[in-house]
Amino acid sequence: MQLQGSSALVVGGAGGLGAATVRRLAAAGAHVVIADLAEETGLALATALGGRATFVRTDVLSEDSVNAAIAVAVAHGPLKVSVDTHGGPGGGRTLNRDGDPLGFDEFVKVVQIFLNGTFNVLRLAAAAMAKNEPEDSGERGVIINTASIAGYEGTIGQVAYGAAKGGIIGMTLPAARDLSVVGIRVGTIAPGVFATPAYGKALDAVEAEWGPVVPFPKRMGQPDEYARMAMAIVDNPYFNGEVIRLDAAVRFQTKGARS
Repeated sequence: MQLQGSSALVVGGAGGLGAATVRRLAAAGAHVVIADLAEETGLALATALGGRATFVRTDVLSEDSVNAAIAVAVAHGPLKVSVDTHGGPGGGRTLNRDGDPLGFDEFVKVVQIFLNGTFNVLRLAAAAMAKNEPEDSGERGVIINTASIAGYEGTIGQVAYGAAKGGIIGMTLPAARDLSVVGIRVGTIAPGVFATPAYGKALDAVEAEWGPVVPFPKRMGQPDEYARMAMAIVDNPYFNGEVIRLDAAVRFQTKGARS
């Protein structure tokens, strides 16, 4: 796909996986919109990239907010790539240690942010891409979503998170088939344990806990390894409708961590 003179949208672009993807897309020639709620880190990244990126404060659950970010992207060139890496709450156990059930509102909130938010970005990005002039191959754009291996084997405390990420996995193929008529590809990356700020504690402590359980390489994933996979999807015109586990062969057991 030709990225020179085009634009890209990275939702959650101020965070670990997203920021690495922003850098890769900008280096490939796209003007990247960093769509995130984290204004301070988003603006800092945009400043570091000079004129190759713009930060737009974005709420994934707001149609107007997402469309505003897309409008900024399109002002810099046709939107060719949308990558969604946004984060959110993790939920909790179905029943806590006292036997109290997980609040229904809390479950709904997790699914709303991860699954509904991802679909909101997907549908609006697709609408913008459908207006692009097709490349010689007929391609107009590519959309990459982020699931998790928790969508396959969620662990204790991941009932809401696993449901949401499983939903992202499940909508990948139908969305790809829906959008095939307008030349838009859809793919999903399901990361394993990656060293990002999402864990909420020092990364060396997280690495000490999780690195040894990964088969090979025996360490946590690095954000740039996610970004490299995203770029491989962008670059390969035959990749469509599939989910890639990016996890170094790790499988969550009864207890796990949110990727």
